[in-house]
Amino acid sequence: MITPETKIRMGMVGGGPDAFIGQVHRCVAAMDGQIELVCGAFCSDPARSESFGHSLGLEPERCYPDFQTMIAREAALPPERRMLFVAIVTPNHMHFAIAECALKAGFHVLSEKPATVSLEQACALRDRVRASGLKYCLTHNYTGYPMVRQARDLVASGELGAIRKIVVEYPQGWLASMVEQTGQKQAGWRTDPTRAGSSNCMGDIGTHAENLAEHISGLRLKELAADLSRFGEGRTLDDDGNVLLRFEGGAKGVLHASQISTGEENDLNIRLYGEKGGLQWKQQEPNTLIVHRLGQPSQIYRSGQDYLSPAASSMCRLPAGHTEGYLGAFANIYRSFAADLRRVLSGDAGSESSADYPGIEDGVRGLAFIEACVKSSQSNAAWTPLQG
Repeated sequence: MITPETKIRMGMVGGGPDAFIGQVHRCVAAMDGQIELVCGAFCSDPARSESFGHSLGLEPERCYPDFQTMIAREAALPPERRMLFVAIVTPNHMHFAIAECALKAGFHVLSEKPATVSLEQACALRDRVRASGLKYCLTHNYTGYPMVRQARDLVASGELGAIRKIVVEYPQGWLASMVEQTGQKQAGWRTDPTRAGSSNCMGDIGTHAENLAEHISGLRLKELAADLSRFGEGRTLDDDGNVLLRFEGGAKGVLHASQISTGEENDLNIRLYGEKGGLQWKQQEPNTLIVHRLGQPSQIYRSGQDYLSPAASSMCRLPAGHTEGYLGAFANIYRSFAADLRRVLSGDAGSESSADYPGIEDGVRGLAFIEACVKSSQSNAAWTPLQG
C-alpha cells in the first residue's frame, strides 16, 4: 500500500550515457513530482552501467550490472523500498525479455515502442500482461498532446460524422546520408535487423503514425498495401514507405513515413475527413488544431483555452500562448500511468478513468502493422490483413 505522499518508485533498463531517449524518460518521469528513479541497469557493459548510475546520484548498491540482477535484487527488498515499475528504454530486441522478467517478478512495466520485435512476441507479452494483472504502458507519447486529445474527442462526439478518409504522414530526413557508418549510435541499432527487428522506418516512426490514426479516429486498421524502400546503399531495412490503408467501417487512408526526406525534421501530421467535417494537426505546431465543418468557415482551436474538452484541458500544462511541447506531452503519458499505479497500489478498486494511456493492445496493433507492411511490400504491395 502507498500513501498520497509516496512517490512511485521507478527502475530503468537502458538509457545510458550515449542514449537519447533515456534522458527524455528520466526528465519527463520527474516532471510532475510523482515518480522517483531509484535504480537502474543502464548499459550492456556492467562497469559503465554502475558508473552511470552513480552519476545520477543513485545509491551505489542499486546501480546494477544487468536487468536480471536488478529485478531479482529489487524483488528481494522490503516492499517500502523496492521499485514499483520498470521503464524499458533499450533497443527493440531487448523489450520482450525485460518485460517478461519484470512481470514474473511482480513489477509493472512501462516500455518504449515497439513493444517487441515480432507480432508473435507481442501476442505472447499480451498474454503475460493479462495473466499477471499488472499494468503495462507503451510510450506512444504523441497521444499526450492536448490537441490530439481534443481531436479524438471531436471525432468521438460525432461532430465530424462518419470518418471517410485519413491521411497521416511522418517525414524525417536524418537518414538521408549513411550516418550509421559514422558510429552514430541511434542510427546504428535502428538500421540493424538483429536489434531493430524486421523494419526500421515503419517500426520506428510508421508505428507512431499508425497509432495516431487509430487513436484519433477510434477506428481499427483492417488491411493495407505497402511499398517499402531502402534508399541508403547497403541498408537491409526500410528507410521510407508509402502505405494505403483500409479501416473497419469503410474509411480509407494513406500513410507515408520516411527517414530520407532531406530537410525534414520531425513532421508528424494528420488530416482526417468525415461526412460533416474534418480536422488537421501538426506535431511541429502542436498548439493548433484546425477544424473544418461542412458549409462553415474553418475554426482554429488552441491549447490552454476554456472551450477545450475536459480530456484536452487536463493535458494542458501552460497558459494559452505557451507551446505545449514534446516533453510535456511525454510527461502526460507518465502522469497518467503514475495515477493508475497509485490507484492500484493504494487499494482503490474504484474508477479506471485514470488509465488513459497506450497499453499492450497498442503494442500488438503496432507489431501487426509492421509485419503487414513488410509482408505486403515483399508481395509487390499486395493487400494484406492485419493479424493478432
